[in-house]
Amino acid sequence: MTVTKHAVVIAGAGPTGLMLAGELALAGIDVAIIERRANQELVGWRAGGLHARTIEIFDQRGIADRFLSQGQIAQVASFASVRLDISDFPTRHNYGLGLRQKHIERILADWVGEFNVPVRYGMEVTGFAQDDGGVDVQLSNGTTLRADYLVGCDGGRSLIRKAAGIDFPGWDATISNLIAEVDMTEEPELGIRHDALGMHSLGRFEYEIREGKVVYPKTGPIGVMLTERQLRTSSEPSFSDLRDALIAVFGTDYGAHNPHWISRFTDAVRQAASYRKGRVLLVGDAAHIHPPDGGQGLNIGVQDAVNLGWKLAQVIKGISPESLLDTYHAERHPIAARVLRNILVSVALRRPDDRTQILRETMAECLAMDEPRRRYAAMMSGLDIHYDLGEGHPLLGRRMPDLDLTAAHGPLRLFDLLHGGQPLLLNLGVPESFDIAPWADQVKSIDAQYAGPWELPAIGAVDAPTAVLIRPDGYVAWVGEETQLELPEALTTWFGPTTVV
Repeated sequence: MTVTKHAVVIAGAGPTGLMLAGELALAGIDVAIIERRANQELVGWRAGGLHARTIEIFDQRGIADRFLSQGQIAQVASFASVRLDISDFPTRHNYGLGLRQKHIERILADWVGEFNVPVRYGMEVTGFAQDDGGVDVQLSNGTTLRADYLVGCDGGRSLIRKAAGIDFPGWDATISNLIAEVDMTEEPELGIRHDALGMHSLGRFEYEIREGKVVYPKTGPIGVMLTERQLRTSSEPSFSDLRDALIAVFGTDYGAHNPHWISRFTDAVRQAASYRKGRVLLVGDAAHIHPPDGGQGLNIGVQDAVNLGWKLAQVIKGISPESLLDTYHAERHPIAARVLRNILVSVALRRPDDRTQILRETMAECLAMDEPRRRYAAMMSGLDIHYDLGEGHPLLGRRMPDLDLTAAHGPLRLFDLLHGGQPLLLNLGVPESFDIAPWADQVKSIDAQYAGPWELPAIGAVDAPTAVLIRPDGYVAWVGEETQLELPEALTTWFGPTTVV
């Protein structure tokens, strides 16, 4: 039997799988995606938008405008249902974007298609076996793929995670919610309701955001989200379940009929004990699951993919040793752990009793103050992510701002320099003062000037550096002040020794 070979096989063509495929293809890696859906069409609501850091990531690849042109710009960051304004944050994208996941996936699929990445629809991974040289991936049609690495982007019930034997510890569900899209004969009460059962909402699938408010059309199917009276964990609820839940909350089902789809989610929270086992890696929901509070899931999944993509590409090319892949878990596991912790707090504050209502009101008062607002808004929008790369300048391990630079050939934006997914040494001091000749094939170097302020979300003003080494994911790997001490070490750590043994 003929076995097709790829450097990387990705299970799942959701946002995380597509983003990872795009990152790998940008680096010239042979990657293929296996997707069990018949096509890229998505049934259901899923995620509803993008946070500021995710928009920045797309901007780093030159594709942000594709999303911005089709979404609704708005202040979407929130904590425990309290809206957090980031319009005064030092970023070019000091807002979020309302955009349904089906559109996000379509745009990402178009981008990935530009690299001619094969996507095998109507097929799924049924098993795999890894050895020292690669992974044999069995597919549902009886064929086998051979890959150097297999990446599970196959959701919270990930077969890849289970087959790899990776533990998935966390907290079991305590409440369940129904979510659906259905036609109604009567005009329902649109909006959000809190009662003794919990939080519920009714609204139409399509909407506009005008002056910060959601405006629905007059006609069309109704999107429903209901907290159930009793905990149920089956992922396949019936239309009868939906009607009963509507009547329990609103006293009527509004003549509900013709359900387009019905699903159920719970407040279960879990995280993979390890994001890697040999040549198998996990990204997005395959590595962490949680309720949709704060709209974090899709965003941290995309950010997982961008963190892993360039590292996996360098290892496959032989630029970096395999140990570089260990930094994926080391950096991203704590980020998701913090997100899960915050979501547990948010879920607890949604409890419908009077004492929790008082706590919610107190939290809202605190978040109305400037310092807490800045801190939590930066956290929920992804703008405060800090990888522990050691002591040093506040920029170290944080996102690089999109500076307006002046170079020899004229003005340019820093993010424009990251479109190709290459690491960058930005020299803001004496021109040609840094010698990185041994890494010249891997790291782009540019001399430029920047006269503006240096400010980071939730941190504030920081001292201007002399030079900055920026990873392909946009995070700072080294900061120079007066000398280039430790620059060779940083270059070796992140972009390979001059000769990989």
